Amino acid sequence: MDFTELYRQSSSLVAFSPGAHFILTAVQDRVIVRRADTFQITRTWLVDSSPSPAQALLTNKTGSKQKSHPNPSASQPDFWITHIGWSCDSEYILAACAKQGVVHLLKLREEEWYGRIDSGAEGLVKAEWAPDGRTVLCFSDWGLRVSLWSISTGTATYIQFPIYPDRGYAFRSDGRYFILAERHKSKDTLGVYDASQAYKLVRHFSLPTSSVASLALSPTGNYIAVWEGPLEYKLHVSTLAGDHQTTFSPSPDPGFGIRIAAWHPAGIFLAVGGWDDRVHILDSISWSDVAILEMPTRLPTGVTVWREPAKWIETTEGRGFLSYDRLAGPQVLSAIRADPTKPNPKSGVSQMDWNITGSLLLLRFDNVANAAFLFDFPSSREKFMPKLRTVLLHSQPVLHARWNPVRKGSLALCCGTQSIYIWSDEWQGESGDDEEMAECIGVPAKKFETRDLSWAPDGKGLILLGKDQFCCAFEVIESDG
Repeated sequence: MDFTELYRQSSSLVAFSPGAHFILTAVQDRVIVRRADTFQITRTWLVDSSPSPAQALLTNKTGSKQKSHPNPSASQPDFWITHIGWSCDSEYILAACAKQGVVHLLKLREEEWYGRIDSGAEGLVKAEWAPDGRTVLCFSDWGLRVSLWSISTGTATYIQFPIYPDRGYAFRSDGRYFILAERHKSKDTLGVYDASQAYKLVRHFSLPTSSVASLALSPTGNYIAVWEGPLEYKLHVSTLAGDHQTTFSPSPDPGFGIRIAAWHPAGIFLAVGGWDDRVHILDSISWSDVAILEMPTRLPTGVTVWREPAKWIETTEGRGFLSYDRLAGPQVLSAIRADPTKPNPKSGVSQMDWNITGSLLLLRFDNVANAAFLFDFPSSREKFMPKLRTVLLHSQPVLHARWNPVRKGSLALCCGTQSIYIWSDEWQGESGDDEEMAECIGVPAKKFETRDLSWAPDGKGLILLGKDQFCCAFEVIESDG
């Protein structure tokens, strides 16, 4: 891989444009757009750090002295940009300062064009683009409302009492319907809104939950899964019309609640993971529990096990790449025993992601934080029997693992070290057949620790995020000539 130089960023706000031609960055109160091929700066804006009128009034009433500083935006994080985003066509950019209750709207090809959304006294905790690229979602503080601002008409639609600003809503894959978990009169409800009709209410029905934790909309848009909080292992599936399909709870002892649920890309399965180190696979026809994947601590001979070489970063001085060690024979993993008497016990599924085709399921468990497990799922023509295929072992806990958005057999991981890790099953061996490959790749920069990473939309590059810097890594394309 080829690596770029290090560039400044704040709050880990770096994003490829939808077409992967540009890279958007926020540095405190400045917005920067670079070309992805040359990294030359194309646009830069210094946003106005002044708060919205309502926020300014509230600040004055509380006696804050923030404005007394000659340049508050450069010195105080409260004035920095907290959210950025591209519209779906890369024409518009949003940069929100949540603490100031302001969303700045910019246009890539017209540097002088500017728009601004000021929140009211309800405040602002999050802002993002809707799928149409012309509507901005603004979630207020205290779960009071979500405002949907249209930059085409200059009008807004308000929906009251969203439960969560981060995990309680979804758009259907075609962007037509907006689904929102709400709480009215101390009861969980679900609202379905038509995005093509200015977010007109289509359905509104009660949920069978006592305290909904999150929701997941199927890729086909037919079903919505909602589940209870951490004290009860119970998941409900309904249609968007409110017709209840099933309620799932393991028997005889369900244990603690659900941590995460993820739909298969084709919508044919729903994977449900809790705090008990198990993943239940439900099929979308009978809604029965067709498979249970457990956290393995004993790895049989048939499983491919890759282990990061010891002290390879010191040996290579963080440059170049090195293959994982491939372990032979059965292996035993050491798992942390969770202490349920302590808050936030280390147990359960911490990550569960399907690859783009649904042929592989990535699982990470808190009890074995340095491992990533890849489960093989058969195609529709094969007998249904998911099985553990590959385990990647690291010297440090895995912080993030991301599937390539284009290629089905490409995975990138980071562990907070001066490196990234790549697994692929698309490498052609001497026989001409595809084989597995796992590599440790050093980041050629001093004092840079990869804390997070994200793929470019075309799957050809990666953004690597450090504490206050970032760089990009791109595949080296070898030519035959």
